[in-house]
Amino acid sequence: MNYLGQQTTITRARKAFGCAAMMASILLIAQLATAETFSFTPGDPDGKVGASSRPASPGKIETETADDFDLQQTTIINKATIKGLLPTDTDLTKIKDVEVEVYHVFPFDSAPFSHKVPSRTNSPSDVEIGTATRDANAGTLKFLPTVENASFSVNHTVVNNLKVNGGEPGMTGEEVEITVTFTSPIILPAGTYFFRPEVSVDDANANFLLLSAPRPIVPPGNAFVGDKQAWIRNSNLAPDWLRIGTDIIVDGDTFNMAFSLNGETVPNAGTPGTVNCKGKTISALSEQFGTLDDATLALGFSSVTALQDGVSLFCGR
Repeated sequence: MNYLGQQTTITRARKAFGCAAMMASILLIAQLATAETFSFTPGDPDGKVGASSRPASPGKIETETADDFDLQQTTIINKATIKGLLPTDTDLTKIKDVEVEVYHVFPFDSAPFSHKVPSRTNSPSDVEIGTATRDANAGTLKFLPTVENASFSVNHTVVNNLKVNGGEPGMTGEEVEITVTFTSPIILPAGTYFFRPEVSVDDANANFLLLSAPRPIVPPGNAFVGDKQAWIRNSNLAPDWLRIGTDIIVDGDTFNMAFSLNGETVPNAGTPGTVNCKGKTISALSEQFGTLDDATLALGFSSVTALQDGVSLFCGR
């Protein structure tokens, strides 16, 4: 090959290499551009309902209230807030524990419909997602309660009378916000889920009632297509659930609950159940945050090992 031919070949190779490098950069930028901070809330309390969500204790059976949220891509949730009602002047140090569970939508993780309740369409599943349970007593979350409003009223409460056309009268108490930090963040793939917080109050006369939020969702809430209403059950109803609106409060209204979730999306995460899920997810986090150490710090894991363990749980689901 003559000199001119060599130069032409070199020039073409350089152009090809340059184009390839540019395309790689564009693809990397596109991948990183899709990663974003995740934030969701159905909205602020609307004064319509307070619904119990408590663990079992002497004289009280477990009661669970759940409302749905939607993830468009794999998301790591590291913070939450819960807004509820306590009797006026309740000492906040009496809040002894907060537990969070996440549920799929029925019929996932469920037995066939029992027909013991009016409907299970769009309800939480029978059982929670085991890898997504977090509990202050287990050291997987921390919580901080504050009084938001010393006098807040709701039109209805749902505490013990869980039946069709049931519920209890409204009440006035103090509005409390509980800020939750997950010391072991929750990793979930894209999908629709139900969020179920449970609050333990060391007072025989006090129940923490989750406050309702508007439905349909309005600003500052984050509206999404397919928003489902809030459901409730106690250990007598389980595994079934009742709709707070439609079933229990039969006045034509339906309800969301006042909570929020925050975290980070991981658009290039692996797919749970696949062989390369963990490696792909770890790689995606390293690229997204710069290094795995940076990802650990940004997401709130206690160590790189804890992050890797969290990814293992996510991938093994």
